[in-house]
Amino acid sequence: MFCSNIEHSTEEIQSYGATTNQLSYRKTAVLQEINRHQIKMSELSAVVGRGGMFPQLSAGGYIVDEIMISMIYSDLVRDHASNLGALIAAAIAEPLRIPAFIYDAVSADEFGELARVTGMPEFNRRNFCHVLNTKAMGRKYAAERIGAYEDYNLLIAHLGGGISISAHQKGRIIDSVSDDGGPFSPERSGSLPLDFIVDLCYSGKYTKAEVRRKIRGDGGLKAHLGTADCRQVEAMIANGNKQAKLVYEAMGYQIAKGIGNICTVFEGPIDAIILTGGVAHSKMITDMIVNRVSFIAPVVIYPGENEMESLTLGALRILRGEEEALKYTTDSHGQSFSHAFCYPEYRSG
Repeated sequence: MFCSNIEHSTEEIQSYGATTNQLSYRKTAVLQEINRHQIKMSELSAVVGRGGMFPQLSAGGYIVDEIMISMIYSDLVRDHASNLGALIAAAIAEPLRIPAFIYDAVSADEFGELARVTGMPEFNRRNFCHVLNTKAMGRKYAAERIGAYEDYNLLIAHLGGGISISAHQKGRIIDSVSDDGGPFSPERSGSLPLDFIVDLCYSGKYTKAEVRRKIRGDGGLKAHLGTADCRQVEAMIANGNKQAKLVYEAMGYQIAKGIGNICTVFEGPIDAIILTGGVAHSKMITDMIVNRVSFIAPVVIYPGENEMESLTLGALRILRGEEEALKYTTDSHGQSFSHAFCYPEYRSG
């Protein structure tokens, strides 16, 4: 068993245009890495990839099939790097005649009717947060207490390039603050006054793609300080940079504010607030947050991106028969829904 991080330069990725054009390049890189570690492909039982931006998706595992793949290439699914997970998994699994899965996709949505209503009738809220890692950390918290994820009320903040905050009530994400609807982060602008965004869009100074980039990719710490690396920001602060200190403390303040904002949606007391993601490695940031939110519930810190482990454990639960893989289906109007889809021949003991 091994875990590798295959890095690609921004210039290299941008040269492909649409994200789906990267499939062959990305698949080759993964296969070369497997080869390098002398893993026998014939010994694989399944391939699992990160889930993408599918509409009306539930949490849990899905079998990757032709319907899901065709959805990725359609206009119904927003272009996003996470869509490659299903494509790469299927491309590797298909010649081996083993199942390909996605698990806890970023768009997996468990909201109730109440959480969807907005002040604009044309638009309903839907979940968009770091489902994979936050649910895995919820399970980790429960396992450490010899309990089940479904037994707890957990408020989980994923602190990464983007920051999302989600309310996990008895095993379901009942509400969330998305990475563009709450705190600013290393690379995201976070929530902004809508009038400002409207003026920006119609100013004639920016294309649609450029506005999106200001919101996602070039916002937050990067916009203020020229870097999205928290280690560099903390070095600036150590060297007496007052602007860096102000912006960094403001990010911590906004994360705490986001946690406070969503804590009221629970029906019952909150068992714990969990801080996870790469930025949770920063004691400076986590201390800022803990100082402001520890009166709400005990704070537990699980730093790091745990997505590879989360994907593996999800696929194992399916293969062992502890969970059923769902099948993603669309009707003639392009609406999507899910139903259970079992592959008992792939289950292990």
